[in-house]
Amino acid sequence: MSSTPVRSDPFRPAKRVAGQKEDVWTIVNEAATASPVHPIINMGQGFFGYNPPKFVTDAAKAALDRVECNQYSPTKGRPRLKKALAEAYSPFFGRKINPDTEVTITTGANEGMLSAFMGFIEQGDEVIVFEPYFDQYISNIEMPGGTVRYVPLHPPEDGATKTSSAANWTLDMVELEKAINPKTRMIVLNSPHNPVGKVFSKDELQAIGDLCVKHNIIILSDEVYDRLYYVPFTRIATLSPEIARLTLTVGSAGKNFYATGWRVGWLIGPEHLIKYVSAAHTRICYSSVSPLQEAAAVGFEKADQEGFWDESKREMRRKMERFCEVFDELGLPYSDPEGGYFVLVNLAKVRLPSDYDFPSQVAERPRDFKLSWFLIMELGVAAIPPTEFYTPENAHIAEDYLRFAVCKDDDVLEKAKERLRGLRKYMVEA
Repeated sequence: MSSTPVRSDPFRPAKRVAGQKEDVWTIVNEAATASPVHPIINMGQGFFGYNPPKFVTDAAKAALDRVECNQYSPTKGRPRLKKALAEAYSPFFGRKINPDTEVTITTGANEGMLSAFMGFIEQGDEVIVFEPYFDQYISNIEMPGGTVRYVPLHPPEDGATKTSSAANWTLDMVELEKAINPKTRMIVLNSPHNPVGKVFSKDELQAIGDLCVKHNIIILSDEVYDRLYYVPFTRIATLSPEIARLTLTVGSAGKNFYATGWRVGWLIGPEHLIKYVSAAHTRICYSSVSPLQEAAAVGFEKADQEGFWDESKREMRRKMERFCEVFDELGLPYSDPEGGYFVLVNLAKVRLPSDYDFPSQVAERPRDFKLSWFLIMELGVAAIPPTEFYTPENAHIAEDYLRFAVCKDDDVLEKAKERLRGLRKYMVEA
């Protein structure tokens, strides 16, 4: 008989996934299931309520009829898509992008970022992330053994009483430089920003870029909302050759073409960075979905002649203005977005009943979780509590806010507005 001891707990999970608290998406879905108000109007999650443009869906259907589009693509991506991206982005970057060495295709922007972290982060390395952050950043950094350093964006002081531009969420450069140390390997930048809607100004980006050059830190610039900006938009990689050599720019066909379920993303950057992202991507999932890469390529080839980019921007801005009318009407201040399709609304004036029966997983979380649960249960409108995108130490910054996504059909926006008017009876002056 073998003398090898029997493992006492064969089903013990790895530390990287064990002990995680119940995430916001699960809590919101639980509330939606339990709510007496149906159907729930989901204004929380950032998926589109309508299809991609016809020239893109037609391309996807046509690709399914081609043998080569139903088989493995090259691990770095289909040549047609890489070429289309290089041609689309070269004018923005002010130079000719090499599609073979400076572009890699990934299974969505999220997997692309994971590949970047896997390609450069080792045990003990640190990555700076601005709060609030897209929640997937954190697990993606921790998977390869990285440690997250958090630097908060500061909201406007009068955010509870006055609507103002998302530009008024500010980054303290002194705080940022204090977070840098010899272990700092990367900084994650997100512009246009989710959930704030801030488009970092050229001066802000220059200051961040200069720090990264000074300390030789890689910049991972998440620009998935790069076609939805309502103020001048600067790409950090375009500021100087010194900053460009440190920068990986992340993009998303899902965000560009209203197709979040397609999971087609990419990274653009210098060869000395891209080759290691590609190497990690190869080991994570080898290649990405072939027919949808082909459709995304057609999308980029035709978008300008179809007038799609300008129309997309105008339409999303119109939706934002249309939806926010209800907050103007109620006197609820919000951060007017400079880009993207999320809006942060301050509900400090909403008073929750003191005896309201919140489940334990909500009662122990910050006030915005209670606001979210309350809106779902009483009004049938789902919104996301943004403290999910903060550390516990800084959660107080956002505990009166909720995040709404406006990338929905107009009739859905109108129904949501009608229900949100029900907040009036719970409101007091802040």
